[in-house]
Amino acid sequence: MSAPVLTTPAPDAVVPGRPTVGQRLTSFMPVIALVVLLAALTVADPGFLTLSSLTAAVRTSAPLVVLAAGATLVVLCGGIDLSIAALCSLATVFFALWLPDLGGLTTFAIIAATGAIGALQGVAHVLFRIPSFIVTLGGMSIFSAIALVISDAGPVRVVDRDATNWLTLYVGGVVPMAFVVALVLVAAVSLVLRLTPLESWIRATGYSESAARLAGAPVDRVKIAAFTVSGACAGLAAVMLVSRNFSGSPTMADNLLLPAVAAIVVGGTAITGGHGSLWRSLAGALVVTLLRVGLPIVGVPSAYEQILYGAIIVAAVALTLDRSKVLIIK
Repeated sequence: MSAPVLTTPAPDAVVPGRPTVGQRLTSFMPVIALVVLLAALTVADPGFLTLSSLTAAVRTSAPLVVLAAGATLVVLCGGIDLSIAALCSLATVFFALWLPDLGGLTTFAIIAATGAIGALQGVAHVLFRIPSFIVTLGGMSIFSAIALVISDAGPVRVVDRDATNWLTLYVGGVVPMAFVVALVLVAAVSLVLRLTPLESWIRATGYSESAARLAGAPVDRVKIAAFTVSGACAGLAAVMLVSRNFSGSPTMADNLLLPAVAAIVVGGTAITGGHGSLWRSLAGALVVTLLRVGLPIVGVPSAYEQILYGAIIVAAVALTLDRSKVLIIK
């Protein structure tokens, strides 16, 4: 008679529980911050809560919303794109230089070119297994240098404003067209993610890349696609900036990198990936814009702006960081 074999029952499948109070509060954090900021600025300056002031604020936020939306996809995959601001500045120079020859096609050419540059960074990241931080940090330096060289380290004026005039219009005489474009972009990308397997692939990649590969998700292609969209969004943001400043400059968008990262983390997207959304980054961008607009109102010098962004990023990451994925903090 054969000896009996003792077996250990398989553990029950882990069923995710309901969101905790803290998680629910975090999900509403950008909306709560937005309401609190609006109330505080209104108390500080009762004339702030007017149609003209709010219109100016959302118009200012449009390039930041677009930059943050594109970079959010990279962060959801567990990476980061530090080159978006430098690429955006380079794109403004390209736009000013290409406009005389391409005319109305310049906008599409810029978005296609920056999308291709973003894809190239994605390929370098997945093909050579270089951390996204290093790839995009190098890209940031390269793009800044190229912009300085081709612009002779100065602004390039845009004489023909017809190509960007549509972005200066107002829908219904109230809502800036640039902000409408930003909203449409966020809605369109979110809809594509929701109606396709892309959303689950991106979240799986960000939550656990090894598990996503075992599950059959095309991790490398997903990452390259995220970098491509991030690059294309940098190009669109550049067009918005040119429409507002009537010129291209090698440093025009350089001050938008920290605000874009702050918008992403304030919106509740986990810097470790797998959790967040473009809509949250939209709300985060509005919060950051109100902070930029509100500092002078409450008497805080603009020189303290970068200090505020740094503090916001550290605090927001501390609240949204998934520490179960980071066993060792370096």
